[in-house]
Amino acid sequence: MKRRGISLLIMVVLFSSCNQKTFNNETAMLDYIKDETNGYTQHKTINGVDYTLMYRPTDALVNQELGDASSSSAQIKELREKYSKYMYFNLSMSQNNQELLSTAPKNRNEFGAMVNELAFGMGQKVHVYTPSKDTLEMADFIYPRMYGMSRATTIMFVYPRDEKHLKEDYLNFTIQDLGLYTGEVKFKVPTDKLNNEPTISFKN
Repeated sequence: MKRRGISLLIMVVLFSSCNQKTFNNETAMLDYIKDETNGYTQHKTINGVDYTLMYRPTDALVNQELGDASSSSAQIKELREKYSKYMYFNLSMSQNNQELLSTAPKNRNEFGAMVNELAFGMGQKVHVYTPSKDTLEMADFIYPRMYGMSRATTIMFVYPRDEKHLKEDYLNFTIQDLGLYTGEVKFKVPTDKLNNEPTISFKN
């Protein structure tokens, strides 16, 4: 019985490690993330508006902070502990393959209102909650103005990583109508993907 228990434990460890993929660099990891069949990126088109939701793994943030500088194992561990406390989602929205500010506003007033909403009001427009209606409190959101130089309006949303919420089968990520006549847009994010997110094999 003891040997059987050890064998079962080994099988569980092997299965878990198979679920988590490790890449040599961020480019390879992001190529994997962007492939919708892998479950980290979802896309919907509603009333001519394209919505793409992409999860950003912890190591993408770690790699961004490290840049091209050499790093020690201790530094990598410290940054992973820092960023792994949160979950990061990139929401991209576009119309006619352009960012929303280039196409949606019909006049200067509408343009100003949309700028204000994108920069300051998305905390009231985007919500994440569990199937049991337990709402996650947004920690932050970041909207970089691209001034028409991008093909999409992209905002990063940050939420605390709570093991209680990640025991659910999925999380609901919803975007209220931004005046584009889309109604509420909803994505279901599988929590097994968040629990076994891809990593980068950093070379010291």
